[in-house]
Amino acid sequence: MSTLSTLRRRIDPYIRLMRLDRPIGSWLLYWPTLIAIYLAADGQPGWRVLIGFALGTVLMRSAGCVVNDMADRDFDGQVRRTAARPLATGELQRRQALPLLFALLLASAALLLLWDRHTFYWSLPALALAMLYPLMKRWTYLPQVVLGAAFSWSIPLAFAAQGQTPGRSAWLLYAAALAWVVAYDTQYAMVDRDDDLRIGVRSTAILFAELDLAMIALLQALFLGGLLLLGHSQGWRWPFDLALLAAALRFAFQAWSCRERQPAACFAAFLDNHRVGALLFIGVFFSYLLPIGH
Repeated sequence: MSTLSTLRRRIDPYIRLMRLDRPIGSWLLYWPTLIAIYLAADGQPGWRVLIGFALGTVLMRSAGCVVNDMADRDFDGQVRRTAARPLATGELQRRQALPLLFALLLASAALLLLWDRHTFYWSLPALALAMLYPLMKRWTYLPQVVLGAAFSWSIPLAFAAQGQTPGRSAWLLYAAALAWVVAYDTQYAMVDRDDDLRIGVRSTAILFAELDLAMIALLQALFLGGLLLLGHSQGWRWPFDLALLAAALRFAFQAWSCRERQPAACFAAFLDNHRVGALLFIGVFFSYLLPIGH
């Protein structure tokens, strides 16, 4: 038991570095990916693509967290929400995080062997965007846009993995998902806005200032509007319409919760997007199950 406890203590900082104890990011990445997988497969995806993309989502999200914490080690210690992260506290050093990063990237690359070279080429922009994102908060007030581009790249990749060149429907879903990521990551950035202003880190929460809630609502409307157009073009039926309505109600609830811009409320609103993603996928899933004409 003592050996097991020692092992757990040694592993725990790495678990927290990869955010495996907080899977919300993986879920937010996977829900639009699942919709893209079903869209590309006309509702009948294979288990290989479902499982492969599930594993890839966790691996790449974990790699992104490691890169982010390596880049932000000096910043994280000055932000209340991130002050306890392993690299910020010195619990782990960069030289310990680097091999973990290489292992995660190698495992992600190994997953691509499930598919052809075409899919590998489509994966390269996702890697570049993920590596670039942590630096954006130093250069621009739009790091959330780069994160959205990185998170949403799994959508064209899902088409490529199923032997298709991403077309109009893939890019419409990509644009909609990007708007959603910017919206919920702005909620996330609102939690740290005071600390970010003090230390000089940039974000859309700072850029939007007092228009933050209005801009989030606009981005959420663009997201739902894009999905409405996509659903209409694909003939998705009433389960998807109900899911869109439920998502709109969740967004209204988020706006009401954040009306006073309290950090805890903004963080809760960010977490609530997991429910939004789940609702929308359920709508797509059951829409494909219905016989034509219902």
